[in-house]
Amino acid sequence: MDFASLMSSEISKKSNPTPDAPVSESTKSYLKRADLEAQRQQAYLDEQAALQREREAKLIQKRKRDDDESVRSRERDEKRRRLAEESRLRREEDEDKKERARRKRLGLPDLPPRDATKEGSPLAEGEEDVSESDVIAKLRSIEEPVTLFGETHKQRLRRYKRLIAARSAKATTFSSGLISTSLDPVPESDMLVPSTLPPQKTPERTLIFRQLSSYFNMLLKEWSQALSTRSEAVKLSFQGKAALGAMQQSLTNLRPLFQKMESQTLEESILEPVLEI
Repeated sequence: MDFASLMSSEISKKSNPTPDAPVSESTKSYLKRADLEAQRQQAYLDEQAALQREREAKLIQKRKRDDDESVRSRERDEKRRRLAEESRLRREEDEDKKERARRKRLGLPDLPPRDATKEGSPLAEGEEDVSESDVIAKLRSIEEPVTLFGETHKQRLRRYKRLIAARSAKATTFSSGLISTSLDPVPESDMLVPSTLPPQKTPERTLIFRQLSSYFNMLLKEWSQALSTRSEAVKLSFQGKAALGAMQQSLTNLRPLFQKMESQTLEESILEPVLEI
């Protein structure tokens, strides 16, 4: 066989491979898009699973730290409560020793032992005592804490009375004048004051204070309205700002007078000239 026939046979073999010859995976030079997408999704799922395991491990560690901190916090609170109780007992013991020594020096009867159910300093003379259950019920009715840290029965009772007093003070109605006051206003027709001063702590004296507070608030209101009706140019001028400052200073100066009238402690040496005006 010559060279030409040999080359022709080899070329025909290369161009026409055997149909039943197996194709190995290593001879593939490409991948299907579906295979690539499946690999990408599997890699994403593996990554998310690893992140989830990491998050769960961190959450478990955080819960353990929180539980440990809660236990330590309870231990600290219990220790503070115990120290506060010991300090209170030592303080009461020192106070009892001093009181016994004072009574012995003055020849007075010995100090009676403290009642374990009624701790703390005794109530003042005339101060009504209330049972523990009643104080707790009253505090709950006004939506206040039943007990505070280291608080005794007497302290709880006094706290309840302070809260009731504060709420009563807040419930006091005030007039709507430029200077708020608890004195009830009177109409303009009733603002004429008498020529002589009535006795102190009487309804007539209270009426004078109501008349004066209403009169001053009426004047201040008219003054404020007169200032508000000015033009913007006048308001921004030197004289306009000075007039506004004078009114504001008058409000500040009159508030102590109103407080004196509310408490009915205004001196007659001041009240008499005011009535003459």
